[in-house]
Amino acid sequence: MKKLGWDRIDILLITGDAYIDHPSFGAALIGRLLLEEGYRVGIIAQPEWQNPESVKILGIPALACAVTSGNLDSMVNIYTAGRRFRRDDAYSPGGKTGKRPPHALTVYSQLLKRAFPGMPVVLGGIEASLRRVAHYDYWQDKIKPGVLVDSKADILVYGMGERATVEIFRRISEKKSLRGIKGTAVLLGKNAASDFMAKEVSEYVQLPSYDEHLNNRDAVMTSTVTVEREMNPYSGKGLYQLCGERLLVVESPALPLLPDEMDKVYSMPFSRMPHPSYREIIPAFETVKDSVCAVRGCPGGCSFCGLVSHQGHFISSRSHQSIIDEIKRLVKMKVFRGTVSDVGGAAGNIYGHGSFDKEKCKKCRRSSCLFPEKCPNYNAEENSLLQLLEKIERIEGVKHLFINSGLRLDLALLQKKQTRELIKKHISGHLKVAPEHLHPEVLKLMRKNKADDFYEFLDFFYEESRRAGKEQYLVPLFISNFPGSSEKEMKVVDDFLNSQNWSPQQVQDYIPLPMTMGAAMYYSGKSSDGKTISVNRGLKERRPQINMLKKKRKRSFSK
Repeated sequence: MKKLGWDRIDILLITGDAYIDHPSFGAALIGRLLLEEGYRVGIIAQPEWQNPESVKILGIPALACAVTSGNLDSMVNIYTAGRRFRRDDAYSPGGKTGKRPPHALTVYSQLLKRAFPGMPVVLGGIEASLRRVAHYDYWQDKIKPGVLVDSKADILVYGMGERATVEIFRRISEKKSLRGIKGTAVLLGKNAASDFMAKEVSEYVQLPSYDEHLNNRDAVMTSTVTVEREMNPYSGKGLYQLCGERLLVVESPALPLLPDEMDKVYSMPFSRMPHPSYREIIPAFETVKDSVCAVRGCPGGCSFCGLVSHQGHFISSRSHQSIIDEIKRLVKMKVFRGTVSDVGGAAGNIYGHGSFDKEKCKKCRRSSCLFPEKCPNYNAEENSLLQLLEKIERIEGVKHLFINSGLRLDLALLQKKQTRELIKKHISGHLKVAPEHLHPEVLKLMRKNKADDFYEFLDFFYEESRRAGKEQYLVPLFISNFPGSSEKEMKVVDDFLNSQNWSPQQVQDYIPLPMTMGAAMYYSGKSSDGKTISVNRGLKERRPQINMLKKKRKRSFSK
């Protein structure tokens, strides 16, 4: 502040992660964006949440405060699938735990309300997205209201928040109403709720109330189906939900950024480094420091994934030139050693994808472009990524270029030219793939590929690796205890691993993330079409499937 000549800040941004000035971290991106808009922004990372004085060290902001729990939901960050404390925190210096509170959005917001009475507080990030309406919280094993209720914040941003964030702070600075901003939610008091019901209700879709969620397990499923149906930013409607005498109003999703808008965001002057005050390694930064985000959104719509209700399935890709310019800046950094570790997003083989007819997509209500079959309007073209990789390889100083985001198997088999090139030149010895399961009924519940896709890809991968003269390894991810997967279904995975004599390098026991279809199935014990399914709940019930994946076999995932 002294160097910039600021006597005070306009906006105070609180984050549950260590501060890393890299576009992969939401607090840095939003902070930079608001700076570009002319606001004086200060960031306090991981404040002492028991002490209101910890958020006062930059003074009283002139306009408002903004809060994110960080790049993960705070409960996922703190607790395992077994509801036990994690041993480390990848987003904290030294991987140390205890730097953020559970339900961080609520705790930080209440902290700010005590420290700065009357100051507007804006919530955003993945935790805000996944908890914007009444939801099931797995770790507390209870129904929670939308996070605005407990946090007392003034407005919530969900999804990729650039558009909404800029509009919110413009209105705050002009002392205008925060109602009606796409990609946001507000909680109305009794009088405002009555006015809404009298004048605006016909333009919105009703969700089951918070009380209905408490009294009827099926309400979570009804709510989840409705939220997914209205996630199209072009045709989806806003939602409303009664919370006692108050009314939660969720506006329709914000439009995705256009390529030139994404280019502008990623051209901001990020240092791409942790704050210089840190003396210990931050594990999450080490993972992404030499990577480039090329694409947003995910066409898969997997029922266990939070991206469905956060980024949605509309894909936005940056231009070739934007990505090349970022890598040229990366190459000039003293810490760069010649390897670009990743150029990707939710998957490594979705860059440049879109639709043949955009108008059809604008009316679509599907939650997945690829399940149960690939939409005929989905354009899985492969030349954009291939051309981009060729251009990056020609940049002086780039010795190696890898794709580490993981590949969608269904797309990889449709894009064999591209997949062949990736296997030949752009795999760092290991390739991540996510079959998740091998039983057909469980795969349907997951909205995942057919098991045959995995088997076909195995053969293709090893044959292409052999042709390239390389010994390369697959790193597949399987999920245990997904709703609908009993020991009988999981034995299909176990039998396959035994037949190959393989031990997975990564084992993921299922975690029901708030507002996902998987969480609705876990809580209700039913699939989305109302059929009863088996659900393993306690650790005693979950242990057998975990042990199937952890079983020691002679080989790791290689052939």
